Amino acid sequence: MTSGEIDGRALAAEALGAALLVAGVVGSGIMAERLTQDAALTLLCNTLATGALLAALILAFAPRSGAHFNPAVTFAFLLRGRIGARTAIFYGIAQIAGAILGAWLAHAMFGVPIFALGAHARTGWGQWLAEAVATFGLLTVAFGAEGSVAWAVGLYITAAYWFTASTSFANPAVTLARALTPSYSGIRPIDAPAFVAAQLIGATLAAAVGSYLFPTPRPSPAGREGASDERDDRRGWWRDASPGGAADSRSPHNAA
Repeated sequence: MTSGEIDGRALAAEALGAALLVAGVVGSGIMAERLTQDAALTLLCNTLATGALLAALILAFAPRSGAHFNPAVTFAFLLRGRIGARTAIFYGIAQIAGAILGAWLAHAMFGVPIFALGAHARTGWGQWLAEAVATFGLLTVAFGAEGSVAWAVGLYITAAYWFTASTSFANPAVTLARALTPSYSGIRPIDAPAFVAAQLIGATLAAAVGSYLFPTPRPSPAGREGASDERDDRRGWWRDASPGGAADSRSPHNAA
């Protein structure tokens, strides 16, 4: 792939991963509501399905695209200089499109009207602060746990569902998609922009803290048998994936 060229398969991976993630969030919420009237149990079911699915999706798609599935993640990598602006824009478009398709897919599976709007009020300073905290924590954990990011992120989201007032959306694409579902996991469209703004603030803070705590070494032009930095741009937090998708055991970042 030449410099500046967009990897179509990476975009497809981002769109598909975001679609499956939102289908899991929305679908598990619908299923839980149908099976129990207990609010805490409904949230627990939604939490466990989301955390487990997110870990699985990162494991599956990270070698192809970096498994961002999240414009806030992509934005943080842009701020850290680990992805180009053009690639970041295309990633964001793919993530949002995939997330919306995922919500519609969940509706179709459960017999809910496909085209609808969210009805759950989620607003106020506490909710906005919670989204900033949730996104900041998500990215800080991901930057610090790069070798085990799938498990770290899955576990973090599972916990953040319960310790944040907003139940940790932490993802602008997911937020916009959840504004299009009237189900348990939905959000009113009027409330979504403030959530997205809070998430981007959290991502900005995480990029600054991550750059300080977990600086990213750049290989020299002559190092790593001529490897370029473009691989970092496309692989995100799995920066040591080889062009073929396998982990590079020669990498100085690989602890194995």
